[in-house]
Amino acid sequence: MNIVKVYNNNVVQALDSQDREVIVMGKGLGFQKKAGQELDLDKIEKTFVLQGDATETDLFHLYSRMPAEEVDLVTQFLSKAERILGTSYELSLYLSLGDHLHYALERSRQGISIENPLAWEVRKFYPQEYQLGLEIIEEIRDKLGIHMEKSEASSLALHLINAQKNNTAGQRKNQVNRMVHQFLDIVRLHFGWAEFREDTSFHRFVTHLSYFAQRVLQGQVEGKDDAFLYQQVQANYSQAFAASEKIKTFVKESYGFDMSLDEQVYLTIHIQRLIK
Repeated sequence: MNIVKVYNNNVVQALDSQDREVIVMGKGLGFQKKAGQELDLDKIEKTFVLQGDATETDLFHLYSRMPAEEVDLVTQFLSKAERILGTSYELSLYLSLGDHLHYALERSRQGISIENPLAWEVRKFYPQEYQLGLEIIEEIRDKLGIHMEKSEASSLALHLINAQKNNTAGQRKNQVNRMVHQFLDIVRLHFGWAEFREDTSFHRFVTHLSYFAQRVLQGQVEGKDDAFLYQQVQANYSQAFAASEKIKTFVKESYGFDMSLDEQVYLTIHIQRLIK
């Protein structure tokens, strides 16, 4: 494999055995190398066949000015994400994530922090991606001595979420997310609340709703029909029960899902906690 262009020590453009232009990545792959030289194939960790779009030019401009340790962080982070999440990523993610990380590090050096409005949502619904974001923040602290806010982990996680090649799981998560928001709006409007107070009861309620939404999408009816307990919550928590009735009607009409009595009991109890 012959080198066409050296981006930096870790990223090289080359011609493969079929004369296709490719981007290859690997630690030290381009160190002291020049165009026309042979590459050490054993060092190649990732290969992308170029499609002739703007990504090639943009990647060159970005990676040629990024320090080698930043490029290492991007490639190691995405390799780890692919292994843990069981997915694969396009070359475009190496561009968008690299660009984000480079300027996030610059902001951190200047003491500038930008809060991600989706931070809580990412932590709740995408725990694996968020954990990966936390781990790269720890690596940045250990290797570069730069302390980044934890909210930055959510921003990094969003790059993984939005860029999955096989987005079936991503689509399911988006459906769950959308449904949870629909449930929350039903409860909020029922009581005439402008917004929720984000306390422990609210977080537990959202967790319950996310699992319930997954069961709705899977058509999985959980629990027994305990009529006695159902009647007790109906009598003692009338307002909360009325809100749960609206959710029950919504999932029936929108998703053809019949909520069990037990499911409605638990839902009512969670809503009652919000009232308190």
